[in-house]
Amino acid sequence: MTTLSERISQSAFDGSRLRVVLLLDLHDGAQQRFLQAYEHMRNQVASVPGHISDQLCQSIENPSQWLITSEWESAPPFLDWVNSEEHVETVRPLHNCVRDTRSLRFSVLRETGKLHTSAEAAQLGGGLQPFPRVGDGVVRHALTFTVKPGSEAVVAEILAGYDSPEAKVDEHTRLRRTSLFMHGNRVVRAVEVQGDLLAALRHVARQPEVRAVEEAINPYLEQDRDLNDPDSARVFFTRAALPAVHHLATAGEGHPDVKRHALLYPAKPGCGMALARLLAQQDEAAADDPSACVDSSTVFQRDDIVVRLVDVRGSIDCDPLLALGAHGPRKAAMLARLLDDDAVGGGSSASEEDMALFLKKADMRLITDRRAR
Repeated sequence: MTTLSERISQSAFDGSRLRVVLLLDLHDGAQQRFLQAYEHMRNQVASVPGHISDQLCQSIENPSQWLITSEWESAPPFLDWVNSEEHVETVRPLHNCVRDTRSLRFSVLRETGKLHTSAEAAQLGGGLQPFPRVGDGVVRHALTFTVKPGSEAVVAEILAGYDSPEAKVDEHTRLRRTSLFMHGNRVVRAVEVQGDLLAALRHVARQPEVRAVEEAINPYLEQDRDLNDPDSARVFFTRAALPAVHHLATAGEGHPDVKRHALLYPAKPGCGMALARLLAQQDEAAADDPSACVDSSTVFQRDDIVVRLVDVRGSIDCDPLLALGAHGPRKAAMLARLLDDDAVGGGSSASEEDMALFLKKADMRLITDRRAR
């Protein structure tokens, strides 16, 4: 049996308090405008459920370098806010002030200094984890967007025909894998990066072969964008971001007979985070079963868009409940209650047959799956 310490794992659902670190490099002369924008932003953030505190810091060595840190009860309320339209509009005034940004997010494992009383700890929420999770040095991220109905075949052909960019970004960063899927008119592009995700995304965006593909699909996008306008491009990719909220795999190279699938779970309005949490819990429980067909799983979630990327040994439909993350007593019914009414026949007592039919509908069409050369 695989022990928890042997699992490669990341999760937004471990109950830890969250520390968010935002590094900023300001344009010359923009400090006062930035302070005004920050004052407006912090007053709004302070009212967001789950927010505990934040600090604004300026470098004592380089006045153009600033740091914003914030603490949250746990990751889910932060992710709900940072992926919302409200956040897009809240931070928009900062864009003209900032030359470069980098956002880092950490679970709080240990702390020193003033110890909180029981009442204070309860008010803060979250807890300290007894052990660190084991990683593999890979950052997983996805983008999702929709294209105009009727253009799916053209878009699929364009996306399947691009030339892969150079895998090496710098001495420490390398593109590992890009998997691209479609479901109806929705596109999902999942990437795996060894090292710095932001550096890799910027590297990819500068490649002429990638830029050509992005320009080619522009006329077919439902959300207009102008890649020559930094603000338009930034808003598009902010809205398209589909963060990984949970990843689990057993340590090692995995089984040789593995096929990658992406499953799209249409959540009921307001149920996206709860659905992602259920899938994460199911993947954690299934990791102890040596007969499970899922070799690894990554759950991506933004609002009510939930995508689960799974590497499956053998056929995905050999055990629909395990493949869907709905194995065990009443788990299928729990999943059905969180799904859009049309996904599983509109009922909450989903049968295994219902789940098998849903699996066929949820399984996205693979357009391309490329490992780094």
